[in-house]
Amino acid sequence: MNIYSKKQKWKLILFGIAVIIGITSLFYTNILVNKLAEEERKSVELWAEATRQFEQSDPNAELGFITSVMINNTTIPAMLVDGNDSIVFVRNLDAEKSIRDASRLSKEDYQRNMKYLHKQLEIMKSENERIEINFSEEHHFIYYKDSVLLRLLYYYPFAQLAVIFLFILVSYYAFSSSRKAEQNQVWVGMSKETAHQLGTPISSLIAWIEYMKMKEMDPSIIKEIEKDIVRLETITERFSKIGSAPVLTRQNIISVLDSSIKYIRRRTSDKVNYNLHFSMDDEVLLPLNLALFEWVIENLCKNALDAMEGSGDIDIYLHDNTQVVFIDIKDSGKGIGKSKYKTVFQPGYTTKNRGWGLGLSLAKRIIENYHDGKIFVKSSDPVSGTTFRIALKK
Repeated sequence: MNIYSKKQKWKLILFGIAVIIGITSLFYTNILVNKLAEEERKSVELWAEATRQFEQSDPNAELGFITSVMINNTTIPAMLVDGNDSIVFVRNLDAEKSIRDASRLSKEDYQRNMKYLHKQLEIMKSENERIEINFSEEHHFIYYKDSVLLRLLYYYPFAQLAVIFLFILVSYYAFSSSRKAEQNQVWVGMSKETAHQLGTPISSLIAWIEYMKMKEMDPSIIKEIEKDIVRLETITERFSKIGSAPVLTRQNIISVLDSSIKYIRRRTSDKVNYNLHFSMDDEVLLPLNLALFEWVIENLCKNALDAMEGSGDIDIYLHDNTQVVFIDIKDSGKGIGKSKYKTVFQPGYTTKNRGWGLGLSLAKRIIENYHDGKIFVKSSDPVSGTTFRIALKK
């Protein structure tokens, strides 16, 4: 399992834990809501029983307790209506004064409040089962709805989950930013140190070349060694530019592509065919850092070679549009799953048993951070292979 797969596994585990916590919170809160709803119904039924006793009691009955039960309901919105839905008594609603103090209200205020109360009555009918009371053979009903506390408790877990999600989102963003900054420092430090370490053996090799020339050794051998030294100097230059703002100069992208492909072709098997689908006579100028951009082409071609397992076709297309130039590099390999289109550019992602999985990540960094362009998987399937597209502004 590579580094990226391990990171993905831990992300899934943490996400699973968060889901379990959320479900547990919802389940437990739902139990509390049901218990509170049951207690509220018992309170309303107690109010109904008190009302019955009040109606049936004689003048010597203990009215103090009964009245206190009715009045001490300070949380549950409820109302008593007759068989014709005429409102008799209201408790814990904003317009309950319309019933108690109707004579003190203007006609407009009274009508507005009564309209509000009838609307609340319809809501109560839809929320809870009514409680029937018979007064002197007349049917009366108590309707009620959930208290504010019960409603808050019902929505509390959703608010809690939203806060947790927001906290996780902010934490993940902060962690990702910190991690990216740390990765950038590691990238830059490693690149600078690699360039520095290569400098010493390159200088030594140059001195040995001069010594071989003085000894009049075989010029063909010296020429090949010089090519390798130039190659090492190019690699050193590439590493030294990581982390610094590279200088972009206008280059003919056709000549750059041709030169890069020629270099790779000389170092790959004859079983691989490189096909350039553009004219060498054209000229398309783009702001490029030559050393870094050639590195991108090499990495994409090496990735294509791995996908084809050393045998197949690599096609390079150039589309010159008005403001943007598209470079497509297509292989005839085994393809990439759509779920991996973005994953392949992540540092550490690789399908090989050996390798760091940094080639495509480097290519993305060079194109997007240093050339203000885009690189992405344009298309891929197991039959026709994979096409990577580079988009560069002219």
